[in-house]
Amino acid sequence: MLKKAHDNGFKYHVRIRKKSENPQHTKYSVRLVRTKYWRPGEDYLKTILDSTISKISSGDILVISEKAISVASGRIVDEEKIEPGLTARFLTDFWMKIVWGFFLGFICRMSRRNIKRLGNYPRIEGARHKQLALNYVGFAQALRHGSEGGIDVTNVPHAYACLPLRSPQTIARRISELFEAQKKNIAVMIVDSDKTYSFHGFHITPRPNPISGIKALGLFAYVIGRLSKWRPRSTPLALSGSKMGPEEALQIAAVANKARGYGAGRTAWDMAESFSVDLTDVTLDMLERIPHYPIVIIRRLVK
Repeated sequence: MLKKAHDNGFKYHVRIRKKSENPQHTKYSVRLVRTKYWRPGEDYLKTILDSTISKISSGDILVISEKAISVASGRIVDEEKIEPGLTARFLTDFWMKIVWGFFLGFICRMSRRNIKRLGNYPRIEGARHKQLALNYVGFAQALRHGSEGGIDVTNVPHAYACLPLRSPQTIARRISELFEAQKKNIAVMIVDSDKTYSFHGFHITPRPNPISGIKALGLFAYVIGRLSKWRPRSTPLALSGSKMGPEEALQIAAVANKARGYGAGRTAWDMAESFSVDLTDVTLDMLERIPHYPIVIIRRLVK
């Protein structure tokens, strides 16, 4: 449960029950850190340190959006420059419009609005996007309806797509070392809003390379998780500076994601609609006008 609070700048409290021999309530406080939109070339290490050093304490958990780091690192691709092949066109014209639009969308309990969007999947832009997925994350991931292998087209301008980080664990370690140099011993977690699905301590995700304890099963994880109504939570990709099990890591990732929100929109369609433009007409200026919270500080308060 997430509820408002105002102590030492922390905006929300959440309480969860840990499963153990002696169950106890663990309370978390959450503080959002607002920054400007991170453009490619942004010194995100300096931005993270400067924006949080006066707010964070030893023992806190720093949760950072993978996408923000990816954009700042220049891991973006202009899909307008991609020439789709036959496989990409097949995925667009048949797999997305027919299989997802008439079968998998319903099986996965997607909203009617999103099923309709998949049935009208854009032929040109969609084929370019599927070719990008084929190039970077392979055929199995390209079968997904979106977020293929961690590729993200929300909160990025025009026809750009954001690629997943190559080594989020290395980046998390570098960030935790920056704070160690400032005498702040914190945990650093890098998170993707793409979901992990949990059932009685078993965790699966379509997202490649999650933290230990979560199994990456591609499209199968999405279909099983959605069809069976398993618990969905954002996926931790890296953790440095602290040891915790996958259940607590998932809970922290979920709390951070809920507090942060979805920026310009949960999907590319939502983002375009929020600005009243076509899918590829969102500009950097538009994105910079909305609040961005790529960093969330979480503090444990154990009774």
